[in-house]
Amino acid sequence: MKNFLYILICILGGYLLSSCSEDLVEKVQTGTLKGIVTKKGTNQPLKNVKVFTTPSTETVFTQDDGSFVIENIPLGDYSVRAELTGYLTVFQGITLKTAEQTVSVVLEMSDDESLNSAPSVPTLLSPVDNAVDQPLAVDLSWNATDADSLDVLKYTLTVKNDFDSEVIEIKDLTEKHYFLENLKFGVTYYWQVAVSDGIHPPVNSVVYRFTTTATPSNRFHYTKKQGSNYYIVSSDAAGANFNFTTSASNSWRPRMNQNARLVAFLRTVGGNAHIFTAKPDGSAIFQVTTIPVAGFNNDELDFSWSKNGKELLYGNFNRLYRINKDGSGLELVYTTTDGSFISECDWSYDGSKIALKTNNANGYNAKIIVIDLLGNVIQTVLDNTAGAVGGLNFSVDGNLLLYTHDISGHEDADYRQLDTHIFIYNFTTNQAIDLSSLSKKTAGTNDLDPRFSPNDAEVIFVNTSNDGISQKNILKVILENNSRATLFPDAAMPDWE
Repeated sequence: MKNFLYILICILGGYLLSSCSEDLVEKVQTGTLKGIVTKKGTNQPLKNVKVFTTPSTETVFTQDDGSFVIENIPLGDYSVRAELTGYLTVFQGITLKTAEQTVSVVLEMSDDESLNSAPSVPTLLSPVDNAVDQPLAVDLSWNATDADSLDVLKYTLTVKNDFDSEVIEIKDLTEKHYFLENLKFGVTYYWQVAVSDGIHPPVNSVVYRFTTTATPSNRFHYTKKQGSNYYIVSSDAAGANFNFTTSASNSWRPRMNQNARLVAFLRTVGGNAHIFTAKPDGSAIFQVTTIPVAGFNNDELDFSWSKNGKELLYGNFNRLYRINKDGSGLELVYTTTDGSFISECDWSYDGSKIALKTNNANGYNAKIIVIDLLGNVIQTVLDNTAGAVGGLNFSVDGNLLLYTHDISGHEDADYRQLDTHIFIYNFTTNQAIDLSSLSKKTAGTNDLDPRFSPNDAEVIFVNTSNDGISQKNILKVILENNSRATLFPDAAMPDWE
């Protein structure tokens, strides 16, 4: 009887417990939360985002596609939270109302930079808009601000012009100005500045413009040296100048022709000297010759314009050529009978005669002769003279000829000159006067590369120590009183037209 009662009680207890368990399970009903996390504004999925709810359920991390799932969430109201380093935490409310319900959400996260302010529009300061007569080097300045003091602002300067298709773009500037150099005369330039804080798209300024000064009517040209290269400078009598060529190419021996409105000069091309021309502002550089200018020493070579500016004369070893300024019409004018080199030439203003300096391969055994356009020798000024000779230049009327001669007669392998004087040869008297002695040249110096002034009242030339390494200076002598004056210090190879 006792066993029966015990079994009955166990059966009844188990039944009651089973009934309670079923009631408990029925009361805890759940749902599912699914979602995707993206970057705001781009819909780019974000992975490894920490996602959890409040009240707390389960913490999960998004997959590569930005998706996540949280299952077995008891029914009720929740706040879904997403966290990722470098992004602002985002919240979204959801409600699970019925069992087995699935709620889907899209969480858009903004990165920290979304709260950053963009820089202000750059304000262009100088030169003012529509400025005129600006120099060939201009300091462009501007201003911009940023509310976020920790941002590093970088600027991009863009410059265009109305002369050609060149676009100058200077990037990653941190200063609020830029010194723009090597501009062209008489050209209008357009400039704009963009600022970036590295976060927002660049902010562009308005476009300003300025116009450079017109090309000056400079009558002086000379050379300076930088490294191993000569470059040509254009100047007025007061010394206001600009670099006619750059030192990137070896350019020397400038010769201006007012009728052609061109400056011709020598330039090294592939180891050879060729004649080039350019406009007075240094633009439109053009190579005239294909057969080079050649002699014993490039620094001692010279050539000549015709007065009308249509042709040029130059020597190539023992031959003298005439060529049109556009490179056409190459013609052999003269060939030396003894094989000597034609290093220098000058063409009289009336076009009737040509002065030539010839020398041997070492620069010596020099002659100065005058020929007509048919190649006939009509006058001998110097013949087989010891020492260096050079510097040919006719006066306007053709009655006088400048030349230089080292009266010491010194000759060596380095072509060093010890006492070079300027002489003026008179074709009427067949006599030469020593201008250097009359103007009291300093002992131990050389007078080189003389040229008559345009009115023949003065002679411009180079004076330098005979040590061969000291500074060269361009001087002039006033022929009326033989007084000397310095025009351009640290300069050589003058031209005055």
